[in-house]
Amino acid sequence: MTSADPRELAADSFFVSVGGSPTFRRLVDAFYAEVAQDPLLRPMYPEEDLGPAADRLQGFLEQYWGGPTTYSEQRGHPRLRMRHAPYKVNPAARDAWMRHMRTALDSLALPPLQHATLWDYLERAAHAMVNTFED
Repeated sequence: MTSADPRELAADSFFVSVGGSPTFRRLVDAFYAEVAQDPLLRPMYPEEDLGPAADRLQGFLEQYWGGPTTYSEQRGHPRLRMRHAPYKVNPAARDAWMRHMRTALDSLALPPLQHATLWDYLERAAHAMVNTFED
């Protein structure tokens, strides 16, 4: 499956069931609106405009949940820990990330099972990105 033909997406995928790209766009837009104001997280995004980071996160999440494979086509294997290695991701950064992602996820008003499924993944991913316990 590639990003070229969205008709190839499995109709029963999580991606489709939550509303596809528009839902993931709302999620990342709400998340990065929070990040833009966060003094701990904002410096981790070197680009002046958070738009490219939002596009990368949206592409990754869409692919993970059964949507288009655009992320891997453009960037290769996700290698999340490697991509985050240059940044000090300590428990405080993880907690800030989770707080903003929770706000963004709650704004979607997904049905409870979909909300819990997505949050479970996001929470596990956030914990896996911690690469230091230093302040």
